[in-house]
Amino acid sequence: MRDVAELAKVSSQTVSRVINGHPYVADGTRQRVLDAMSRLNYQRNPAARALVTRRSGTLGIIGYESPLYGPTSMLYAIEGAARVAGYFVSVASVRDLDHRSVFDAVDWLRRQSVEGIIAIAPKPTMADAFAQASSGLASVTAGGGRSPAVPSAQIDNVEGARLATRHLLELGHTTVHHVAGPDDWPEAAERADGWRDALRAAGAPVPAVMPGDWSAATGYEQGACLARDPSVTAIFCASDQLALGVLRALHEAGRQVPDDVSVVGFDGAFDGALFLPPLTSVRQDFAELGRRSVRLLLAQLDRPAHGSLRRRDVLMPELVIRGSAAAPRDRYRPSAEQTRSGLTHSV
Repeated sequence: MRDVAELAKVSSQTVSRVINGHPYVADGTRQRVLDAMSRLNYQRNPAARALVTRRSGTLGIIGYESPLYGPTSMLYAIEGAARVAGYFVSVASVRDLDHRSVFDAVDWLRRQSVEGIIAIAPKPTMADAFAQASSGLASVTAGGGRSPAVPSAQIDNVEGARLATRHLLELGHTTVHHVAGPDDWPEAAERADGWRDALRAAGAPVPAVMPGDWSAATGYEQGACLARDPSVTAIFCASDQLALGVLRALHEAGRQVPDDVSVVGFDGAFDGALFLPPLTSVRQDFAELGRRSVRLLLAQLDRPAHGSLRRRDVLMPELVIRGSAAAPRDRYRPSAEQTRSGLTHSV
């Protein structure tokens, strides 16, 4: 720092102000310091800075080892938001969502002197374990699993499902069938709740849920069952991957999308636009979720610029309309005998 100051012909204090983004430095002086730093290839020393400030400048992230779109996208989004905020990031991944795995991950991050931890918690069991393990440390959960002891950032899955279901009903479909995610994931349960709420609010029949997981294979299996029912004209899937399987099953059954059956997914994955037809989907803004997660964490680190501490930050999703949903071409009205046999029914 002294070398930079000498070359720029300023004091070491001025160099420190420039490095830390202090606003009260003349533009010309700031540029001279930056030029000197560039010429000398000056790099900040995190270890030295930690000794002076007693802060490591590092945030921890606990990720979930999974090929699923949601957890992976959250990890990248949080890591990117932390870097933009000026923090180094250390990531600990867990394969299992049990207490031992979570405690080991938190312990590993603590030994790296992280200032706080954001955990991507798909299930409440992981969120509860994280709340216990991270006691005394700034902490946030992101995703469906949450604990009242830890602030959380999450997508409003209920409202997202309502958006999808209402869209299909407004197109003229008399009801909407649902291929669900795994029943032990809060996101899946919330999306099923939103779908059910929208149908009931419209006075539409509520078909039985088609149980599933997040995979295209399950979507294909359940889509094949739905394709055999001529009364099915609209399907809302709990994930884009499920929708991909449903599209394949409908195609093989000779039912055209969207002329015969409309399909809507949930995720808003970028490759949904490449499906055939392009998939209408509820988009989750993971970049914004990452920023909000980091803001919640920084608020706990006594940084007034980031606002007062909030316990929960809920992000509204967006319906992206593409080509997989349309008004029903030939609205099918089941006979009384078909209704009694269970082809269509309400719960």
